[in-house]
Amino acid sequence: MEFALSADDLAFREEVRSFLKERLTPELREAGARMTSVFIDKPWSIAWQKILHEKGWVAPDWPVEHGGTGWTETQRYIFASECALASAPALAPQGLKMVGPVLMHYGTPEQKAHYLPRLLSGEDFWCQGYSEPGSGSDLASLRMAAVPDGDDYVLNGSKIWTTHAHFANRIFCLVRTSTAGKPQEGITFLLIDMETPGITVRPILSLSGDHDLNEVFFDDVRVPQANRVGRENDGWTVAKYLLEFERGGRASAGLKVGLGRVREQARAEGVLADPAYRRRMLEAEANLSAIEMTEQLILSALTGGKNPGPLSSLLKIQSTEAMQKIDELGIEAAGLYGSVEQTAARQPMSQLPYVGPEHSLTAMPRYFNNRAATIYGGSNEIQRNLIAKIVLGL
Repeated sequence: MEFALSADDLAFREEVRSFLKERLTPELREAGARMTSVFIDKPWSIAWQKILHEKGWVAPDWPVEHGGTGWTETQRYIFASECALASAPALAPQGLKMVGPVLMHYGTPEQKAHYLPRLLSGEDFWCQGYSEPGSGSDLASLRMAAVPDGDDYVLNGSKIWTTHAHFANRIFCLVRTSTAGKPQEGITFLLIDMETPGITVRPILSLSGDHDLNEVFFDDVRVPQANRVGRENDGWTVAKYLLEFERGGRASAGLKVGLGRVREQARAEGVLADPAYRRRMLEAEANLSAIEMTEQLILSALTGGKNPGPLSSLLKIQSTEAMQKIDELGIEAAGLYGSVEQTAARQPMSQLPYVGPEHSLTAMPRYFNNRAATIYGGSNEIQRNLIAKIVLGL
């Protein structure tokens, strides 16, 4: 999809490009270029977040009254595209794109006043405590108990696949406060300080060699009931609202840049001369056009004050499966060099020598990390069930 940009939009694009040229350091560009998943380690994302916060550009999707930019949807798309083209590191989504919108919608005035400014500045770095051993796609089966005791809840249980828990000073959690009725009816949404006694974080290393994931254990952890978001036992409603923002987004800009880079790598390696490979490249480009259209529908709904609704499920399916197809094309472009494990050499600002062309460093780790994309945030099979039920009435 090609947007017809107005004179104001063209001027805004030049402003963004000038800002990125001036403030996006070589170190941050390299960190962004060597990202192998949607997450990047805290030192890089926070460094870039502080620069954007100083500029007032850290939360383009937030309302102006809470620190947003007031940009049009076209301007937001331009900004996302230019950041992707410049290899800017991604900001951690758990705070700005997940718990932030939830607090704006369900938080108390005190919660908004305390947490939203800290989200913008990066003073609070959040992780998400949803999945448990045995409760992943069937999230309503979660068992981590929160028992009222005076003004507190006492938590016991564990969470798993918790991205960046080893960096975070805050976690938002779904906990079990009742076993009566349907499983969804006994869940509560809590905000928790990771320094609270009784919390233990243990690493989970991925196939790519990265440490993004963790298991988090709660042993008699006391959390003030004032940290509850929404009503007790109504956390499922809050969680569904958050997942609409986790599944939706502006993914096409990054996917388009990623596909363009793979195309150039394939051309350099001579792979693009293969008609079968070139056909799959064209199919990926067509898929991206469909994703852009879906994003525009979602962004239009958000602009009108509506929730993304089932469109976020559709976009989650489209974007994650497109990303995996692009990764597969990247693996073929890397050839045999893609199978060489070079975890230390591919770290940002590493001075270690590496085998093969530079683009081969991240091809296989990116492929491994993004295999999980069709599972996290609600598996794509679950998303298809939601679409069948809500949209098609099946």
